[in-house]
Amino acid sequence: MNPITPPDTHQYLRQHIRTVPDWPAPGVAFRDITPLLQDPEVFRVLIEAFMQRYRQAEHRPDVVAGLDARGFIIGSVIAHQLGVGFVPIRKKGKLPYTTVSETYELEYGSATVELHTDAVRPGQRVLLIDDLIATGGTMMAGRRLLEKLGAEVTEGAAIVDLPELGGSARLRASGLRLYTLVDFEDH
Repeated sequence: MNPITPPDTHQYLRQHIRTVPDWPAPGVAFRDITPLLQDPEVFRVLIEAFMQRYRQAEHRPDVVAGLDARGFIIGSVIAHQLGVGFVPIRKKGKLPYTTVSETYELEYGSATVELHTDAVRPGQRVLLIDDLIATGGTMMAGRRLLEKLGAEVTEGAAIVDLPELGGSARLRASGLRLYTLVDFEDH
């Protein structure tokens, strides 16, 4: 397959994202990224779309942090390609060593994410990555965890942005730069 040019990448990836109606609740159109991972050529295009940005010196992180759980898949591959470390930000109770934690609000309740206390060093430049930005709560909590340890979150990245849910606007308003590949205005 010929390399896909940047203007075509957005549409190419978008056509491989499955929409599952009424999941996990009635009225929700869930954007399922698993088809992007199932086809090796599509997965290569996905990773290359991120790598085109993060290979550049001004965007290159010292560490990649991935949010539980799909952020692990993308983030670990990007970290490997860049030759930098990867750190997982997990749901509460999943990490075996000493952790710091951050609780954030969900639409119906709250959740807590954790990070090992030795995951990053003060001053390290961190790329924070997840599969999707909806309300922005998970990414904001991940950012706060990394900053508690003295790291600098240089950018948040995701495959999909659902701008109608307001998360990307809230993250940008907090001063976090964002890089996303596909927007779904009609979440």
